[in-house]
Amino acid sequence: MPLLTGSLRPTELALLADARRAVLATRKPDGGARLVPITFAFDGDTGLLYFALDEKPKSVADPRDLARVRDIATSPQVSVLVDRWSEDWSELAWLRLDGEATLLEPADHAEEHAWALALLRRRYPQYEKQALERRPMVRVEVQRTVTWGL
Repeated sequence: MPLLTGSLRPTELALLADARRAVLATRKPDGGARLVPITFAFDGDTGLLYFALDEKPKSVADPRDLARVRDIATSPQVSVLVDRWSEDWSELAWLRLDGEATLLEPADHAEEHAWALALLRRRYPQYEKQALERRPMVRVEVQRTVTWGL
């Protein structure tokens, strides 16, 4: 069950709205952490976070073969860290979203995939030129948050 959006404070929602990137943490087969920067959209109505497996250069041709996707298939519990940096350390803050990730195939989740893609394209105009309708994306059902400095 996703986190109820009402449980996020306005300062946490503002950080999610302002952040341009986050860091995804998945669990590797050996138990270690795999960290990857991501672009994301947070749906404030549902408490779901989405990120695209976009057309930026990748180490593999099929996004389903990415290590982060393989990690999610075997261990769907992930964390997403969003932070605010400043040279004025009194302004530092971070928000960690822990939850369960699911690969959304466009054919299997057409309506949700289209909705998530619209959210992502509103945040990142760069996605307008990418054929993301045919590529899977990831949904994170946020179950818990931890914050510092907010």
